[in-house]
Order: sequence, then C-alpha cells, then structure tokens
Amino acid sequence: MTGEPPKGVIVVLHGWGANAQDLASLSQLLNLPDYQLLFPNAPFPHPYVSTGRMWYNLEREYQGQGLAESRQLLMEWLQSLESTTAVPLSRTVLGGFSQGGAMTLDVGLTLPLAGLTSLSGYLHPISQLTTVTYPPILLVHGRQDYVVPLSAAISAREQLMQLGVAVQYHEFEMGHEIRPEAIPVIRNFVLAALSGESKKSFLN
Repeated sequence: MTGEPPKGVIVVLHGWGANAQDLASLSQLLNLPDYQLLFPNAPFPHPYVSTGRMWYNLEREYQGQGLAESRQLLMEWLQSLESTTAVPLSRTVLGGFSQGGAMTLDVGLTLPLAGLTSLSGYLHPISQLTTVTYPPILLVHGRQDYVVPLSAAISAREQLMQLGVAVQYHEFEMGHEIRPEAIPVIRNFVLAALSGESKKSFLN
C-alpha cells in the first residue's frame, strides 16, 4: 500500500432480495486494482429471503414503500464518502443491478458523479429535475430478461436522452444477469468516466 487515495471509487448497488455480497465478485472481474469498489447493503430486510435486503418494497400491496427513505440514506452516504475515501464525487461511479440500477438512476441523476451504470435496471418516473448537467450513463440489458423486460431499458434510454444525458446502451443475449461478455463494456465505461475525458466522448 502506498498510502495514496484510490484513483476513483466505484459503488455497486445490489438488487431486490440480494445483499452486498451478491456482486462482490465484480471486484475481481473488473480488474481495477487502483480503484476502490464499495458494495453497500440496502437498508431494509427482504420479506421472504432471510439474508436478502431491499431498497424498497416491490410487493403489490406495498409497492414503493421505503423508496423515499432509501433515496435519502443513499444520497447522504454517497456525499459522506469523500471524507472516508479522500475521493470526490466527481471521481466516483455509481452503478447497480436491477432494483439497484433503478436506485442508481434515481439518486445518481441528482449528484455530480463521474458516471452511472444501470445493469438490468429500470427508470423510476422522473419528477422535475433541477440539475443542469448529468453524469454519462451506461445501460446494459438482456434481450431475454423476463424479470425487468428489455422495453424498460429502451424506455429509460429514450427518456434519459430527452433530458440531454449522454447514454451508452448495450443489449446482450442474456436474461436477468450479468454475463462475462458485458464485463469489458462496464470496465471501459468506468475507466472512460474516471479518466477526466469530456462527457462529449460518450455521445455516439
């Protein structure tokens, strides 16, 4: 250890019913030794999975319960990271899988982050946003995803582009999962987002 702060921070949010360990293997797969990867637990216990957590309830009768609290907790935690990592938000990438991807887009659009990645995720209804500029966003989705359908990713891409967000969009022949072929796409996006390159480089 050199005692130097990491070149950047990558935060990854798990999906509904998973926990912080669910995506920890990305630390090895992404192969970014100069960057610090963080995997926070969602604040609420899952109703059916003893070790599972959730950002908010997806059950029909409790739809969305906990979202406002999770949004606030996640925002405050992200804003506190600079004091613990010595890395500013401008060198932090926020990402997530499924419900974690939805939380990434929800909170990430309001913060001066380096970039956002939503894997098999979806976009919450967009309220009036006051942010002038947005982080570049990577959307990755499977064509055989029957949990969060591909149409959710296409809709998210269209809405985000209408906001003026620089969006990279990739579809893969996969279900509700992260396949090995998606890893280089995620890694390249993270490195570009944290390299200090102009956000214009994300516009194709």
